[in-house]
Amino acid sequence: MTILVTGATGNTGRHVVAGLARRGQRVRALTRDPDAARSVLPPGVELVRGTHTAPDAVTDALDGVTRLHITVTPGLADAGAELVRRAVDAGVRRMTVVWGGYVGPTERAVADSGVEWTRLEPQEFMSNTLTWIDSIRAEGVVREPYDSPSAVVHEADIAAVAVTALLEDGHAGRAYNLTGPQALTTRERIAILSKALGRDIAFAPITHEQAVDRLLATGVSREDAEYVIGWYASPPEEASTVDETVAEVLGRPARTFEQWVAEHASRF
Repeated sequence: MTILVTGATGNTGRHVVAGLARRGQRVRALTRDPDAARSVLPPGVELVRGTHTAPDAVTDALDGVTRLHITVTPGLADAGAELVRRAVDAGVRRMTVVWGGYVGPTERAVADSGVEWTRLEPQEFMSNTLTWIDSIRAEGVVREPYDSPSAVVHEADIAAVAVTALLEDGHAGRAYNLTGPQALTTRERIAILSKALGRDIAFAPITHEQAVDRLLATGVSREDAEYVIGWYASPPEEASTVDETVAEVLGRPARTFEQWVAEHASRF
């Protein structure tokens, strides 16, 4: 059995690859830069050049693949349905998909594919905290527009649920809401990070418009920028409600934000 992981060096993708490799699976990793991927992915993983946003370039990567992991990213909306169609035609019989924040074209294509599927619906990733690195290093400040509570989830837990759904029965046709074990405001996350680093970090609120402009400056489309900041402005109830799905699927507690910080503190 060969399992293809798209977005293989991304926040969740690299953990999916590593988790499958630990369980002795034959893993094929789709990546734009196989040379760079070798430094972050386990030895023995088959590396294939390509991106899931260009289905024409994925056909060869699907050869012999029976299970597929997809992470929905900007740019996949138009290509996702075609990717799913080609995967089914190639013989894929089980898929996991990490949604893009809502049930869009790719998510619907997976659900309508006729094969076993599991949709993972994480709310906010703990790894979003990495966007604070530059301002913390330079000024000891975090600038965000809102301070709402969020039950942030560790990206490795998202991946662990994906690995379980890919390898074990009982998860087909399920949409899993994934959160961490605690809802934390921005200020509370800063306090945890500050304690771990042993230095003060200030919270400096910015306006909604400033937050949108900051995303636009990174090359994000206005539509995507407005969606992301709009989510923070009016987060769904699920975002601040702790869900036990991670613990139920994995048979252990979800990782805490303190654990995430301990793993990444040196980057700040």
